[in-house]
Amino acid sequence: MQKEKLSEIVADKIKQDIKDKKFNVGDKIPAEPELMKLYNVGRSSIREAIKSLAMTGVLQVRQGDGTYVNQMAAQLPIEQRLRNSNFDDINAVRILLEEEIVQLATEKHTADDLKAIAEQLAKRKKAIENEDVKACTDADIAFHMAIAHASGNTVLAGLYEYFTQTIRAFFSQREKHGITHFAMSHHLHQDLYLAIRSKKKKQASEIIKNILNNNY
Repeated sequence: MQKEKLSEIVADKIKQDIKDKKFNVGDKIPAEPELMKLYNVGRSSIREAIKSLAMTGVLQVRQGDGTYVNQMAAQLPIEQRLRNSNFDDINAVRILLEEEIVQLATEKHTADDLKAIAEQLAKRKKAIENEDVKACTDADIAFHMAIAHASGNTVLAGLYEYFTQTIRAFFSQREKHGITHFAMSHHLHQDLYLAIRSKKKKQASEIIKNILNNNY
């Protein structure tokens, strides 16, 4: 396992321990030797993890004193807090947002909205045909964002946009599997577009649930 990957795992464990109140806001976390034993990793991985968490505002390193759980951690901007959250929590909220977004988009879309959704759907298909994973990811996220804009609710669209970075990070983990996951779900995305275009709210709702429940 690469050190960079290991440090990311450690950073996630520290964030989880903060979330679980093992380390409270304002607490001084254990010194490096104890953290090395706690997470069963080397010093470099601990240092990289702490550096990463300090850069994102989760921890505060006080020279000559130690490292503390940042007092301001609970007040971080929403986009920062999303980056610090785990995927399951992110996806649970994403599901709630997308189900409402699809319902509104089915009812309120314009001709320009439909054109934007169709364009991203076409790009998604082309990326699959070209076996271009990054292009698949870009088009998939843009497809869902186009639907969010079609909802006519700028607040919902703005909230959904905050989730795209974490969603993109999740998709990047699939790169080693190529475009299979995108290809398997493309017919569902096509059906979703058609349901929205035809203003079939019940059908669109069932399709988006299928997409989200299968992490497509």
